[in-house]
Amino acid sequence: MSYTLDRGLAADFWSSDAPSYARTVPHPSQPPDHVVDLFAAEGVLEPLAGGRGTTWRVGDLALSPGHDDSEVWLAPIQARLAVRLDERSPRSIRLVLPVPARDGNLVVDGWAATRFEPGATPCRDLATLRATAHLLHAHLAGVVAERPAALEDRTDRWGVADRQAYDADAALRAAAGRPEPGLADLVGRLVAGLEPADLGREQLVHADLAGNVLLDAAGIPFVIDLSPTWRSPLWAEAVCVLDAVLWLGAPADALGDWRHGQQRQAMLRAALFRVLSDEPCDVARYAALDLA
Repeated sequence: MSYTLDRGLAADFWSSDAPSYARTVPHPSQPPDHVVDLFAAEGVLEPLAGGRGTTWRVGDLALSPGHDDSEVWLAPIQARLAVRLDERSPRSIRLVLPVPARDGNLVVDGWAATRFEPGATPCRDLATLRATAHLLHAHLAGVVAERPAALEDRTDRWGVADRQAYDADAALRAAAGRPEPGLADLVGRLVAGLEPADLGREQLVHADLAGNVLLDAAGIPFVIDLSPTWRSPLWAEAVCVLDAVLWLGAPADALGDWRHGQQRQAMLRAALFRVLSDEPCDVARYAALDLA
């Protein structure tokens, strides 16, 4: 997601006017021919703007790398919900549809496919993002009743940072081993503000929503790159607000409601999650928000 290039997150901003390059030599980041073939994708490979610059459009599919079989449990849940939301009239929210390969697998050599949405544009409006978060999490709560076991096994940096954000000692240890100047001090200040707090019932939430909401051709929010974790919707909303202020141009005063009470506790944990998962972390940018 280009608004988060400094963080290198794995979200994808899809754009119908992304540049189309005719190449005689394959680009090093493009999907291999056998991956394109297994997903039965037809058309010219077009790099899609945003994110890590690694997502490609091929016809009506978007192919992105960095996936593994630990995510397979999510696809059928996401697919059923995506279809259900699209069948509603009028539509209020949409969810990208995962597409399996011809052999039935959802991941082929680290690549996964979703349906490309023509005419979609990035959403940067914070009010719309927060409303989308509320709708999405209400729907997710209705389709996933218990914490998926697969979430316990995550070893990627976002999964690790998620756990550290709720474990003060682990957060401090992780920060002590990081090379960025000032990061350990920043984490120490964030941890010092933590207090026991009831942030609400935990459920399946999108942990990276701000950079992953598009508006379709009809202006309906269209959620992509579902990044699952098991936390409270309040925490997920705090991450969304923080990201919007840091990377999408939302005004800093949007953080005003998140400096007291439960909202502050959610925001402190959201900040720890982001600071510890960003590699490298722009410490000065976070510190300037004075969240601690």
